[in-house]
Amino acid sequence: MEIRVFPLGPLETNCYVVINEKKALVIDPGGDPAPVLGYLERGGIELDRILNTHLHFDHIYGNQPLAEASGKLIYASPDDLILMDTEVGRGGLMGFPTVTPFETEDITEGEMELIGLECKIYSTPGHTPGSLTFHFPALKSAFVGDLIFRRSIGRTDFPYGNTEQLMQSVKEKIFTLPAETELLSGHGPATSVGDEMNHNPFFSGVQI
Repeated sequence: MEIRVFPLGPLETNCYVVINEKKALVIDPGGDPAPVLGYLERGGIELDRILNTHLHFDHIYGNQPLAEASGKLIYASPDDLILMDTEVGRGGLMGFPTVTPFETEDITEGEMELIGLECKIYSTPGHTPGSLTFHFPALKSAFVGDLIFRRSIGRTDFPYGNTEQLMQSVKEKIFTLPAETELLSGHGPATSVGDEMNHNPFFSGVQI
């Protein structure tokens, strides 16, 4: 089992590759997927599917190119499809490029096996209405997108963002995970559940 990170795209979004037994998941390909494809090819690793934590432009630039190159499907929450009618979803915001259109398969809260690993999928709205967290207990890791960062939280001033929802998502879905769980965010360094419970200023003094 292995996790690799590739900062991709204009905002250096963390694209994660989860590998188990020569099969891989790609989470949030935010730019040209060539480095990811090259890594998989060199290792003789088969891509299983593409997962999106949410559908903001900087997390999905590489969706269609990666799907075309690999023939694999893209999975995202149907609750985020509304974002594709906004600049923060389809691109064009602040002069950033537009996103190549792509089709998605629905994925929602629940449990499923992915590349031989148990994955617990949590609905964690706030940054976006359909934001998802992918928790892999065997990896002691959760991929949280832009829900929470080291010592910070995701923005809620974009269309369909909601601060109250975000805070509730973190408290009810993230801070109930084991303290040692690594939190792998869409930008910046990794952190952990326990570290953020104790040191994230947005939750200082908040009853959890």
